[in-house]
Amino acid sequence: MSVDLTAIWAFIIAFAVFAYVVMDGFDLGIGILFPSFKVGEERDQAMNSIAPVWDGNETWLVLGGGGLLAAFPLAYAIILPATYPLIIAMLLGLVFRGVAFEFRWRDPGHRPFWDMAFSGGSLVAALSQGMILGAILQGIEVDGRAYAGSWWDWLTPYTLLTGLGTVAGYALLGTTWLVWKTEGSTQAHAYRLALRATLATLLLLGAVSLYTPLLDARYWERWFAMPNVLFAAQVPLLTAIIAGFLLWGLKKKWQAAPFLLSLGLFLLGMAGLGVSMWPFVVPDVVTIWDAAAPPRSQVFMLIGVGLTLPLILAYTGWAYWVFRGKVGSEGYH
Repeated sequence: MSVDLTAIWAFIIAFAVFAYVVMDGFDLGIGILFPSFKVGEERDQAMNSIAPVWDGNETWLVLGGGGLLAAFPLAYAIILPATYPLIIAMLLGLVFRGVAFEFRWRDPGHRPFWDMAFSGGSLVAALSQGMILGAILQGIEVDGRAYAGSWWDWLTPYTLLTGLGTVAGYALLGTTWLVWKTEGSTQAHAYRLALRATLATLLLLGAVSLYTPLLDARYWERWFAMPNVLFAAQVPLLTAIIAGFLLWGLKKKWQAAPFLLSLGLFLLGMAGLGVSMWPFVVPDVVTIWDAAAPPRSQVFMLIGVGLTLPLILAYTGWAYWVFRGKVGSEGYH
């Protein structure tokens, strides 16, 4: 029995993207909501909760982007020119966020400026990531093996909707992370924000889910034609169940469970993305097999990933284990 290396690589990249969204998502969510926290203890607790892990979380962005270039070079060559402005904005946002994170502690005289840079960079990065996803889903104009659209094709009402949905989802991850990791007034404030973020996320998730099948007949068929609907319907059903538990958990002041339930919503969102796109990497134009690198290249890279991915997972797990527990304004205790 032959092994489909291309499908394996597709799942590796999907895993890297999901890991990035999960791990850097709550960092960005805290940055997005940072201005709503009181100057002093609340902001210090929020920053300290992510201080040990925030930069390591972006490892997964490198693996996802680098893996796309190495395993699916044609897709990389089409998607990047179609979304250059968004990618540039995302990278600049991440740079501003990273610099602000470090200088906030070392330059207290300009701390309001660095707080603003931290929040603004997080918002721009999150919005750009959501809009990149929307730009891919709405379709990319391709001529032969190259992008054939204009500089502004990515800017549509749909991409704005997916961008706002990503911002709301990251805010949900950030608030539920703070519910889990902080205490006192910071935690109480996070509970209030988490409820609002949950409602906003569910509203925007529903809007994107209704809008997406209208973009293309293929999407409609994937979600509503028989017998596909029997499988696809499980995604919104499970989403509704998890959302119900999440709202209940916030009402009952659960601590760790809301964050884990929020991750469940993102996992189902990834499943919904798979229902819509598989096996295309550029919808309706390029499949994963069309875009794949030669088999020998895939085997060579798979050996490298097989050696490094367990190390990354072990390091990440160890970092989160060491810094488990609650955090105060002075750090973990």
